[in-house]
Amino acid sequence: MKIDCITIFPEMFSPLEHSIVGRAQKNGLFSFHPIYLRDFAINDYGQVDDSPYGGEPGMVLRPEPLAAAIRSTRVKEDGGKVIYLTADGVPFTHQMAAALSQEEHLTLVCGHYKGIDERIRENYVDMEISIGDFVVSGGEIPAMLLIDAVVRLLPGALGHKESGETDSFAQGPLGWPVYTRPEVFEGKSVPEVLLSGHHKRISEWRRSKSLKRTQERRPDIYEKLQIDTKFGTQ
Repeated sequence: MKIDCITIFPEMFSPLEHSIVGRAQKNGLFSFHPIYLRDFAINDYGQVDDSPYGGEPGMVLRPEPLAAAIRSTRVKEDGGKVIYLTADGVPFTHQMAAALSQEEHLTLVCGHYKGIDERIRENYVDMEISIGDFVVSGGEIPAMLLIDAVVRLLPGALGHKESGETDSFAQGPLGWPVYTRPEVFEGKSVPEVLLSGHHKRISEWRRSKSLKRTQERRPDIYEKLQIDTKFGTQ
């Protein structure tokens, strides 16, 4: 997989050199290419933004540098996708990450200031993604979150493939509580069922705790699970 990221702050992406994503790069599972937007500036001053029509405060990234930067990646020729990280995009989900992990080429566009010219969204962008109902200073951190979520699903990225299959959202509900040694810590013991070696009871306990946690913390997901189960789609 090839991942490009169009940004005015390429230095922000150093976290991708570490942990699971860093190992995936070193092992050749994907390649990451930060694209410095100012390399496509409209003048020698490095200008890539301008004031918005209509008089509102703030600045907007101009369409010419963005279009040139996107074209330079040749993502369209590769049959890949251009993704714009924006607060008014579609909420990002595990299922979306799984689908994107099947792509061979992704180009991420990091907005800044008031965003990007709408004509880029209309003419070049294939997906618009939000990481939550809040606003951050730019698209760089959202892009890194998306990259991490996608890359860890690539074959070989995780030490144990089954580990990712039991994460929250992978099967629908949230994950269950997990424990490790010591058996007793600050007066609290590991649940007896996890020490029993009885695989069926352990599986039932995990399912029960997973559903309980989902009902308490994400009632929207829990309700959908109940509907899916009722109609035989779960």
